[in-house]
Amino acid sequence: MAQGPRRTIQQVVGVVALAVAVTAFLSVAAVRHGFFDLKVYYGALTWWVHDGGEIYDFLKPGTQYGFTYPPFAALVMLPMAYLPWWAAIAVSVAASVVVTAVLFWWLIDPVSRRSGWTRWFALAVALCLAAAYEPMRETVNFGQVNMLLLFLVAIDLLRLLPAGNRWAGVGIGLATAIKLTPGIFIVYLLVTRRWRAAVTSMAAAAGATLLAAALFPDASREFWTEALWNTGRVGELAFVSNQSLRGVVARLNPEHPSTLAWLALVLATLALWAWRSRAAVAAGDEATGLALTGAVMCLVSPVTWVHHLVWLLPALILLVDNGMAAPAGSRRRRLLLGAAIVGYGFLISRIVWAWEKDFTGLDGFLGSNAYVWISLALLAFLPIRRWGDPGRSNRRRATPAGSAAEAPGVPQLDQPDRRAPAGQRHRIGRPLTVR
Repeated sequence: MAQGPRRTIQQVVGVVALAVAVTAFLSVAAVRHGFFDLKVYYGALTWWVHDGGEIYDFLKPGTQYGFTYPPFAALVMLPMAYLPWWAAIAVSVAASVVVTAVLFWWLIDPVSRRSGWTRWFALAVALCLAAAYEPMRETVNFGQVNMLLLFLVAIDLLRLLPAGNRWAGVGIGLATAIKLTPGIFIVYLLVTRRWRAAVTSMAAAAGATLLAAALFPDASREFWTEALWNTGRVGELAFVSNQSLRGVVARLNPEHPSTLAWLALVLATLALWAWRSRAAVAAGDEATGLALTGAVMCLVSPVTWVHHLVWLLPALILLVDNGMAAPAGSRRRRLLLGAAIVGYGFLISRIVWAWEKDFTGLDGFLGSNAYVWISLALLAFLPIRRWGDPGRSNRRRATPAGSAAEAPGVPQLDQPDRRAPAGQRHRIGRPLTVR
């Protein structure tokens, strides 16, 4: 049998075996939420469209949970009110899977090309591993919109902005109009002095919000004056699922959490983020800017439920990217790949739930906030890729003629994409140092 077909068969068998293993793991580890959040959206929209009620007055029967997103999100989700329940589930799951596959392709394809992996195999393995990732499986099981928002932001930061496209910023603006927390990516554009993209994102967010206000004036008035400020609708801050700095502080004293301590932690975290983000952009490393900002968003948001931690996926993928780019057998490679494995291992384990009922004591402080520590570590230590590789010539000599690395239209290792404007070129190469 030829080497090519044999390799393909081995890879297919490997993917099938991994998929079976992940399925077995999910049968034990995954919690079935019955699309709880999707039921809230579906119920609120049905109440609003068909029953004549106000969308922000709706509460899921027997709970305190109602529709908490801005009116533009209601506009985007409006077709759901005309679908049967099973179809709403199908659309939710399919949308999350499709955007995840595309996002992973963007992030993993450069790694697979540099490492000589078969590209479909790398993507299939990554999707299987993502299925076991607790925030991802929670996003799907709750029927959440997290991956759709991450995808909108990634369109801007991974595709449009590096290419100097004039529409860069629209995705961030729309994501912000759907859910306010992605607005930190507008701050990211301002901090890194991409003024045009920042203005575009603000204009897109404002335009979407004004459109919703024109179409649904009563709902808009209620959201911006009442529903937005009703924090009781989102749940208890000390609940172990809240893996933000606010959750850490709240679990220290659930009855009287210190707002001053939280604000001090937020300011210090934002200062670290601003410094590292500017360094990433100065190095032309837009993907790391996306990853750092996703991590800081999870940290500084008052409420970051476990399913929101899908925003850490780019950082985990980039850890693997940096590890594989380091010399084989080097301490750097072992350190980075080990960090990726440990972080991923914790984030599939549901470890924080061991302290759901009692998060007191040192073990409770460390264990109930485990995902917060991972977010902080990624923010502080995720490598920023500086370009220029003294080993490049050796690798090129070892590259077989006609391989993907030499194919027409594929950027060569360590070379900038010269289609992008100066200062915004996305380089493909090997990271050398960590800032």
